[in-house]
Amino acid sequence: MKKVIILAINSKYIHSCLAAWVLSAAVKKFCSHTHNVKVIEANINQTIDEICRGDHWSPAPDIVAIPTYIWNAKKLPYILEEIRKKLPNTKIVLGGPEAEHNANFWLQNGADAVLNGEGEKTLPAYLVGDAASRVPHPDCDTQIDPFTDEYLTALTGKIAYIETSRGCPFSCAYCLSGDDPVRFFDIETAKGQLAKLSKANVRVIKFVDRTFNCNAARAYELIEYIMGLNSDKCFHFEVAADLFDDATLSLLATAPSGLFQIEAGIQSFFAPALSASTRKTNLEKVAKNIRRLLAAGNIHIHLDLIAGLPNETLTEFENSFNSAFDLAPHKLQLGFLKMLHGSALRKNHPEIIFDAHPPYQIIKSPWMSEADLNTLYLTEDALQNTQNKSHFLRTIGYAMGAGGLSPFAFFRRMGESFQKKGMALEAYAEKIFNFCKALDGVAKDALMEHMIIDWMEMVKGVNMPPFLKIATKQQHTHAINQAETALNRKIRRNEAAILPSGQHIFVDAQTRHPITKLYKTTLS
Repeated sequence: MKKVIILAINSKYIHSCLAAWVLSAAVKKFCSHTHNVKVIEANINQTIDEICRGDHWSPAPDIVAIPTYIWNAKKLPYILEEIRKKLPNTKIVLGGPEAEHNANFWLQNGADAVLNGEGEKTLPAYLVGDAASRVPHPDCDTQIDPFTDEYLTALTGKIAYIETSRGCPFSCAYCLSGDDPVRFFDIETAKGQLAKLSKANVRVIKFVDRTFNCNAARAYELIEYIMGLNSDKCFHFEVAADLFDDATLSLLATAPSGLFQIEAGIQSFFAPALSASTRKTNLEKVAKNIRRLLAAGNIHIHLDLIAGLPNETLTEFENSFNSAFDLAPHKLQLGFLKMLHGSALRKNHPEIIFDAHPPYQIIKSPWMSEADLNTLYLTEDALQNTQNKSHFLRTIGYAMGAGGLSPFAFFRRMGESFQKKGMALEAYAEKIFNFCKALDGVAKDALMEHMIIDWMEMVKGVNMPPFLKIATKQQHTHAINQAETALNRKIRRNEAAILPSGQHIFVDAQTRHPITKLYKTTLS
């Protein structure tokens, strides 16, 4: 019997590592001998000492197995060095896409072995001393169920993940998921796992399926099953928006508000960039389906763009950004191209210059200069700290329209003017106010009115910045009395305010929008 530690190093504390628990279950299921397997979950924000605490290694394990990804690869060499010091006789085994496609580096920097392919197969084989041997594929007959009581307890307060299929129907040049054809796990097993997770102490359950809706009938069945669970959890899945059929869109429109989050990777609206990335997308159908999903008003919609794709200049990316923003998603993620080990883009485009260290982010290309990308970093800062958090939505909408600016032009100018960088929300609000006030066509009182409403909806009025407090004490008291009469309960003083128009506004701190999480406000 060997003592095996599976060390997961997540990108955030709230994340969990499904792979680590799948590996643990696989060792128990497929190894002919019983092994003592322990899962330890850490995150990259911890120090090396915290991750490699002495009590993790007592008694010393025979093997430490570490799933390796771009988000932990930068810190991992230092972790391996520390494990080596503390455990000179322990074998360190790495797996996962970052290790598999960069094996020589890891073998030269502390790893004893790098296992290729799916860990359910290779880790048990390694433990029996035959890394080339085959154990059953994780298909419908041998699918591994990692959702033990131990794992469900460890999930408390974190994001849970579930895998119901593996592989991807697409072969995007910047990604690795399309290397394997799609395999669907047994749907009844998946339903059982979803039922378990729906009762766990978690708020969000994310499907790791690369394209959840690539099989329309299967997606419909799982969505219908989740709706039947009557769960208070939020279920998140990644989709190709153009693959939705009418039946699934109609079903989603009937879902309870907040039950689902949908993330759709558009990547670009510029056809030559998609073509160069071997990304197959019907952009017209994407836009049509996203609008239909948003029209129902019950699902959080998250769209993704990638800056730095071949053939797309800053001007063309600006057009992609505006096209995506005009669809009015709840979140628009402006991501940056990463030249992953093993990706076709890295192999076939040597003209793209990128950081040699994880996550291998683009530095410049024939289509995007360093200055262009820096502009996009600043734009992303403004977007991420406002629109993507449902912050200052009314203020931005008013200022953008009154100032006659496109979405990209607005966020670019804002990002170039200032960045949040740890700034308190009150100070950031004043920066936004002053920036918007200076735009041509923006009226100060109208801007103030929008920002006061935004503030009340965002934080219930708590700690309202001094520049937004325009009422006299008598006016404020009157507003509070009106609010308490309407709500039939006492409220805090900051939950009511006066607008420049003279109207009163109060916030219902007990009512939040299920999608935006903004508090309900009432004007009187």
